[in-house]
Order: sequence, then structure tokens, then C-alpha cells
Amino acid sequence: MITTTCNSLSSGRLASLDILRGLDLFLLVFLQPVIVALGSVWHPAWLSPILYQLDHEVWEGFRFWDLVMPLFLFMTGVAMPWSFARYGAERSRKRLYVRIARRFLLLFLLGMVVQGNLLGFDFHHIYFYTNTLQAIATGYVIAAAILLACRLKGQIVCVAVLLVVYSVPMYLWGDFTPEGNFANMLDAMVMGSHRGDPSYTWLWSGLTFGVTVMFGAFAGQIMRQAGSDRLRAVRIMVLAGVALIAGGWLWGLSMPVIKRLWTASMTMLSGGYCFLLMTLFYYVIDVRGHQRGLGWLRIYGMNSIVAYILGEAIDFRSIARSLSYGLEPILGEYYGVWLTFANFAIVFLLLLWLYRDKRFIKI
Repeated sequence: MITTTCNSLSSGRLASLDILRGLDLFLLVFLQPVIVALGSVWHPAWLSPILYQLDHEVWEGFRFWDLVMPLFLFMTGVAMPWSFARYGAERSRKRLYVRIARRFLLLFLLGMVVQGNLLGFDFHHIYFYTNTLQAIATGYVIAAAILLACRLKGQIVCVAVLLVVYSVPMYLWGDFTPEGNFANMLDAMVMGSHRGDPSYTWLWSGLTFGVTVMFGAFAGQIMRQAGSDRLRAVRIMVLAGVALIAGGWLWGLSMPVIKRLWTASMTMLSGGYCFLLMTLFYYVIDVRGHQRGLGWLRIYGMNSIVAYILGEAIDFRSIARSLSYGLEPILGEYYGVWLTFANFAIVFLLLLWLYRDKRFIKI
């Protein structure tokens, strides 16, 4: 069962997390596709650098759009210290293990629905592991195991070990080209033709997915344990963010920053940016209490999985086309832009209905 109906907003929620998650989903399932559609027919000079940042880096390097997926994983980790705290008693641990396993399986299955062509019902064209939801599932299970088994110092050691274990074969076998890297060879060997886009790697990158989620869990623990001294939490998170960014760029001198491989350097770099973004939202919203102009992002943030699936897997353009075909001769080449806008506007309206009805679908 994946649907939980809430009759009231949960008390004690971290408002900054809901709003930052909402911003991430708004970028993914509204702003970016609309701007890209507009840029396909309108070409002012000032739009080119924006479109450049709203696309993934081809291989080495890091653009703004490369932060969207790491932020999604990071925020999964931020919520874990709060959600796991509800299962403190030994008797509750069994329920927690069941919840972890169920969440992993459902996220993995939904990932196959979104990008794995599961609904094509053709085994030869099903891709087993090729989606953000499956990366979240893998990172979540790894982080859950670490959080349940270790205290803070042990968690830090585990994260360091994961980065080292990921890196050793990447240095020793192959190189950092799209075809010659170890992670790519492992995916090809295990998944063969069922692997999806070969420029992205998943199996070995699962180790660093776990690190990204753990970075979020560290941030969550810092904020949860802050008590009344929230400014101390802000300072610690800023230092952590800056240290990770510096470490990521330094590591990038020997292991390139490649989002498609989720290299250790990219993991640290993106983790640092996520730390700083989370800190900014935490300071403005939870410490200073300013939410004006930001609260609407909860519409996306409190139904983030629904927003992702609606935006990525369901095409509402046919509805928009049925209701507005008379605009096509008027809008001309901009009619496609209108259809893209209408598609994601329908997604927003569905999310708005769920939000106003206080229905929040969880996994």
C-alpha cells in the first residue's frame, strides 16, 4: 500500500525540507521543460546560458541541472533521522525493517514504470535499473543500514569506506571515458541489453548514491539535535558544505567530476552544494521564520513522488490539445510551447487538489 491519507498536516515537520523539496520538483516538472520548449522556438542571446545550465553536463564538469537529482537523494536522507526516531522501541524495529524493504521495492518498481518501459510488457525492452527513483531506493537502503548499525562516528567511517571502495576499481580498471570506465563495464556485464542509456551507470554508482543520502542524513541529524541553538546547526552545516565542495573539486583533479558516473568527486561536490542549499532554506524558513512567497512550493514538496511520476510518466498534452486545438493557427510554432505549459499546469492542478484535500501520498 503506497497511499497515506492525512486529515491534517503533520506537526513538527521541517518546513524548509518540504519547501526545498518542492523547489526541486517545481524545477523538474514545470519550469525547466517549459523554458526548454520556449528556447526551441525563441532564441534571444540571454536565454542561451540559462538553457545551458538547465541541461546535464555532457560528461566531465558540473552544471546547475546536475544538482537536481543529487538534491532529491540528499533530501531523502534529511528526513530519515526524524522518520526512524518513531521506531525507537525494539518492538518497533521489525515494523521499521518492513517499511524499509517495502519502500525499496516500491521505489524500484515505480522507477521501472517511469523509465524502465515496464508497461510496454515486452521483456526484451525492459530496463531494470535506469531511474532516479531506483537510485533513491538504493541509496535509502544503504543509508538505512548505516544509520541503524552505527553511531555518528561509525557513520562517518562508513561513508569514507564507501567512497574508497567505489574509487579503487575506478582507478585500477579502465579509465574515465564513457565506454572505458569500470562502472560502465559492470553494468554491461550484469544487465546487458536491459541497462538503458549506457552513458549512465547504476550498479557500482549505488555505493555513492548511498553516500549522497548519508550526507542528507548527517544534515538531518545536525538539525534534529540542534534544539534551541539553531544558529550553531547553521554554522556546522555551512562548514560541512564548504568542506565538501573544496574536497570535491580537489578530488576532481584525479577523479573527474562526472555526474553520469556519480564519481566520488561529484558526490562530494554535489553534497556540498546540497548542504549549503539546505542550510539557506533552514536558516530563512525554520530559524528566521520567513515563508512569504515560498509556501506554495509545499504543493510539490509534500507530494513529491506523485509530482515526479505525473511529470515524468504521464503526458497530459492530449487533454490540452483537445481543449485548445483552435489556438494552433494563432500561436503557430509556439503552439508546442503552449502544450508543454498546459501539460505541466495540469500536473500542478492535480497536486493542488491533493494538497487542499490534505492527501499526501507516501511510500
